[in-house]
Amino acid sequence: MARANTLPMVDIDECKKLIRTIGDKASVMIISEPGVGKSSILKALAEDFGDKWRSPKDEYPEDKYDYIYVDCPNKELMDVAASIPNHQSKTLEYYVSSLFKLDNGKPKVIMLDEMLKAPKMMQVLFTRLVLERFVGDKALPEGSLLFITSNNATDGVGDSMLAHVGNRIVKVHMAKPTALQWSQWATANNISSSIRTWVVMNPRVMASYIDGDQDDNEFIFKPSSTVKQFASPRSLAMADPIVRNSDILGENTTLAALCGTIGEAAARSLTATIRLEKNIAKYEDIIADPLGAVCPQEDVAALLMTMFQGVDRIDSHDELSKFMTWVERVKREEVQSIFFTLMMRMKIKLAGQNDKIRQWAKTNLELMG
Repeated sequence: MARANTLPMVDIDECKKLIRTIGDKASVMIISEPGVGKSSILKALAEDFGDKWRSPKDEYPEDKYDYIYVDCPNKELMDVAASIPNHQSKTLEYYVSSLFKLDNGKPKVIMLDEMLKAPKMMQVLFTRLVLERFVGDKALPEGSLLFITSNNATDGVGDSMLAHVGNRIVKVHMAKPTALQWSQWATANNISSSIRTWVVMNPRVMASYIDGDQDDNEFIFKPSSTVKQFASPRSLAMADPIVRNSDILGENTTLAALCGTIGEAAARSLTATIRLEKNIAKYEDIIADPLGAVCPQEDVAALLMTMFQGVDRIDSHDELSKFMTWVERVKREEVQSIFFTLMMRMKIKLAGQNDKIRQWAKTNLELMG
């Protein structure tokens, strides 16, 4: 049985806060198991700073930072910097790759992705960047932020750190999101309501092998397993186009594709939820008749799926009030609270001014506390 982790864990928002706060003074290393969302941090930081996120190769003069993504395991020396002969002076001059955009003087946000999987020679080159803020012999502009991502040493995916580096960086372990946290991200990123419902109904899918007592958890990544397909925040997002096109693909192809994306156990469980979506109350029916539309009290999955669709589509106070009339028919307040939480986080301007939402919050103050 795996030993339970005792180190404090930080979520993705805390990782971003740490990078924003000290990333110009110390290099932050974000460690987690595969598929948790480390690689999404660079884009999330751009959004936090109000900068544009398109191709990192493009120039955006009005932005505060340049955003530099470095795929460390796939870089060679010439991709980063090289000594070029100056025939006139008969010396070597160090040329830094345009990847780092050091010619414009703008501060950078640099993500060294999977640095501990890079060849040792490349790790040596990246080490000066991490420890001294130099690419070759050129310093990063003042105010630049730098962070590193990699996997747990116990993940068994080839990460190793040079001995003198570990004591000169800030290393934190990033936790997997909870089922509700992931569903909020998934709602903002238009992930299928079937997948979101399944995750909330199966919160163990967001457990980690380092939590301990997960030997019977068939959904998640385990270093000891030879199976390479498993359910993670990343692979669940990858499953979205499969689920959305399940009617076209057919049941057998959908199941086969999901098995090859999130693993067999998760795939077989998720397909049952996909079938359920065809039988739930339609959003239009709820808005037309919130007191008469189907409200299956004993089927929590159906209730959740309906609520997710409501969060996706509600865009006026009238629609929200009518949908809340339907939600109030649900007899379990903890199920109602999921709709309330999602609305307050995803559409706070609308929800915060709605009388029915305010009354629900007042009535259920203890539940939300």
